[in-house]
Amino acid sequence: QGKVEEALRAFEALVNQYPQSPRARYGKAQSEDDLAEKMRSNEMLQKAINTYDEVVSLPNVPSDLIKLSLKREADRQQFLGRMRGSLVTLQKLVQLFPSDTSFKNDLGVGYLLIGDNSNAKKVYEEVLSLAPNDGFAKVHYGFILKAENKIAESIPYLKEGLESGDPGTNDGRFYFHLGDALQRMGDKEAYKWYELGYQRGHFASVWQRSLYNVKGLKAQPWWTARETGYTELVKSLEKNWKLIRDEGLAVMDKKRSLFLPEDENLREKGDWSQFTLWQQGRKNENACKSVPKTCALLERFPEATGCRRGQIKYSIMHPGTHVWPHTGPTNCRLRMHLGLVIPKEGCRIRCAQENRTWEEGKVLIFDDSFEHEVWQDAENYRLIFIVDVWHPELTAQQRRTLPAI
Repeated sequence: QGKVEEALRAFEALVNQYPQSPRARYGKAQSEDDLAEKMRSNEMLQKAINTYDEVVSLPNVPSDLIKLSLKREADRQQFLGRMRGSLVTLQKLVQLFPSDTSFKNDLGVGYLLIGDNSNAKKVYEEVLSLAPNDGFAKVHYGFILKAENKIAESIPYLKEGLESGDPGTNDGRFYFHLGDALQRMGDKEAYKWYELGYQRGHFASVWQRSLYNVKGLKAQPWWTARETGYTELVKSLEKNWKLIRDEGLAVMDKKRSLFLPEDENLREKGDWSQFTLWQQGRKNENACKSVPKTCALLERFPEATGCRRGQIKYSIMHPGTHVWPHTGPTNCRLRMHLGLVIPKEGCRIRCAQENRTWEEGKVLIFDDSFEHEVWQDAENYRLIFIVDVWHPELTAQQRRTLPAI
């Protein structure tokens, strides 16, 4: 372990002695890379990246060494969050080795990492024209089609890519999106893929399919207030439900534009909007000016206002709305629904295999990392108040340090 510094000194001496030697230079880069990891130093890692780059500019470098250097350089650039820099490196690889589809596949990922789906799509189309059975290109191409809402088209690519078993295809996101696409096409085969995703360790269960999880947390679709330990919060919401309702109705009346349409492509049809007060543990001061009493009430409950993996919001859903079966991103929160304006009949929510209905002034609690689905077939709108809280089994340390979602 203490040899990393010695190795670096040895390679530095070699580079001084043989400045044109690609192997000496590559050894220096690797030693800097190892040292950066040992020291947890971004500065040292940047040195390693520069040295990998120097290897390639030397004369008569064996092509294997060029490949190794540039691949590692791109990987370390991504590690540092230098996505654009890594793209340039990957483009260089593709230009130098145009027939090697694995570099094109990496370049596609590089584009996806900066959110440039259209260039990623072109890259995967090129790979599939050269190597029609490349499973890695297939799952990524299917993933992009699904993001473009080309649901039916995405299915064969995701399915064949997963069936290929190629390296890089066994990723929970692909099982997640294939199952989702099949569900939206009304195909029960979705559950076969969810089952497989569960068996391969990507999902906590067939029904609980969040991808950002803390292992070992109690998992059940529906909770009682008592089971959560947040009885004070539930009592307070139920006691003050009319106040919360009236402030929300006033916003609907006078400042309807504050309600924004659901934008995660979760609706099959209909009209569903939300007015958000807290997001990722941050208060929206402007929004709270419109509902000051509701916000004041919530300030007493850090399990909700401090939940950096959730939101607090009003949610209005109009008749004729169906929300596709879907799964939240994380098992680190529970979701409370307080009924504010609930039509007599026609509204229901399913979580896992159980349907429930809302009641005015009453709180429902479920774990939205389990599959859930909503129908609104009433005569009139449905208004609820949503409060996300930390999963009660998370420690204070975890609540402080888990990254926001």
